[in-house]
Amino acid sequence: MPVFEASALALLVTAVLGYLIGSIPFGVLVTKAMGLGDLRKIGSGNIGATNVLRTGNKAAALATLILDGGKGAVAVLVARACVGPDAAQVAALASFLGHLYPVWLNFKGGKGVATFLGTLLALAWPVGLAACLTWLATAIMTRISSLSALAAAAAAAPLAWALGHGDLVLLILVMAALVFWRHGANIARLRAGTEPRIGGTKP
Repeated sequence: MPVFEASALALLVTAVLGYLIGSIPFGVLVTKAMGLGDLRKIGSGNIGATNVLRTGNKAAALATLILDGGKGAVAVLVARACVGPDAAQVAALASFLGHLYPVWLNFKGGKGVATFLGTLLALAWPVGLAACLTWLATAIMTRISSLSALAAAAAAAPLAWALGHGDLVLLILVMAALVFWRHGANIARLRAGTEPRIGGTKP
């Protein structure tokens, strides 16, 4: 647990701003800007980079990945610089929730993987890097995006503990649990052996 030293008002403002930053639906904005249509009507309908890739535009998918991760990182870095490390954790959770439940899209957002990893990189870059490498290694071996996301989420808390960032473990566990929750349908398809591979189409 972090030590909360900032005022309740400062933490509340941090949470609101973090949520608003996290709720920016970059996947929808990028696909519209590039003339690719409404992302919510493509593939799985998800607003994340994996579904953007289903448009066939790798540049759009990469831009979405960077922007979704970046918004989580920016929220954390600004909160830490302006308020303190306790606010950074509040901003991380708030921006993550903003991506999952954006007010602009009737609270129907993405699965949060890129934003989750972005917040980790900003909170403690060794933990974030290790989680990203876990995602990458799983993706290379299986070519299944959802399994890679679940592996990274599951590994993040143990990695934080092992790398000396025990104060982040509770926050990471909460976010990882939400990643698993949002991947419920993917987990069912993984068990059934019907989950699509990276670059494939929705079953």
